[in-house]
Amino acid sequence: MQKIALIPAYEPGEELPEITRRLCVSGFLPVVVDDGSGEAYLPVFCRAGFYASLLTHEKNRGKGRALKTGLSFIREEYPDADVIVTLDADGQHSVEDALRVSGEALRSRGALVLGCRNFENGVPARSFLGNSITRLVYRLSTGRRVSDTQTGLRAFTPDLIPFLLSVEGERYEYEMNVLLECSRREIPMKEVPIQTIYLDGNSASHFNTLRDSFRVYREIFKFAASSFIGFITDYGVYSLLAYLTTGLGAPGIPISNISARAVSAAVNFTINRKLVFKSEVSPVKAAAQYFTLAACILAGNTLLLSYLVNDLGANRYLAKLLTEVTFFSVSWIVQKFVIFRKKRPADGKTGVRTE
Repeated sequence: MQKIALIPAYEPGEELPEITRRLCVSGFLPVVVDDGSGEAYLPVFCRAGFYASLLTHEKNRGKGRALKTGLSFIREEYPDADVIVTLDADGQHSVEDALRVSGEALRSRGALVLGCRNFENGVPARSFLGNSITRLVYRLSTGRRVSDTQTGLRAFTPDLIPFLLSVEGERYEYEMNVLLECSRREIPMKEVPIQTIYLDGNSASHFNTLRDSFRVYREIFKFAASSFIGFITDYGVYSLLAYLTTGLGAPGIPISNISARAVSAAVNFTINRKLVFKSEVSPVKAAAQYFTLAACILAGNTLLLSYLVNDLGANRYLAKLLTEVTFFSVSWIVQKFVIFRKKRPADGKTGVRTE
């Protein structure tokens, strides 16, 4: 049985050679990708090379690209591989846990197996906060629970390699994108509890909180920006019409809201289809689904808005803000995972054609 251990490494510590040795002794064939660490780290990689296949990027290209480089190598050099495990290079993942997740991947072929840590005790504040935020964002975005969205210990069978190579992202955002795409393409995920190991308070991590967090949440930010543009359009048209129809009394509210939404929906659909989700779905089909969603949201939005203004006496401008915030998450989830969802192909295995 061929078990491959893929380790992306950027400026690794002295523990890397020992990690590869232990993996080798445990029956893994380690593959290490030096992601442009530089000459100062050659001694570490040379020692690791006694036990592993060593690939090198001339310059730093990011964790996502390093993983893709390793996966492409594995697909070519180990066509008979049974299972692949990815591990971080900083010693946070034990060989025992690598064996456990690889065993689960063999039992659950076609699924992505995640080695999930326990965040209750002894976790550095930065890691706890980062994982808490990404767990919440992921759940709001997909409706699915993942207890450790940032784990680098993952296992899968080779049939997932084409899918993993097709996922966008070159740096830390890649691993979050994989989870988002698994949900979008209906690829099952399994969780296996693992040890929570942090060495020196996770000081070896190269994760830049501000820069890399932006990359991780970029697609959600794009959707929020698109929604904001749509909202400004909607709110501007609504405010103008609400002022002009004041003399109509109660009917002025639904007339203003429906007219404004018709204009903003056209703007929002175009931006989301071409820039946010980059969908290849038929524009006619996507438009039919989108405007059906828009009509449903508009109905709920208008009913809630009319109730707040006409029945509760709320300020009509503040009430509009409240209703928009209420329906934001509903719109995001339906658009991402229904209207602009990337379909899995007929073979049901991956979302990319194998050349």
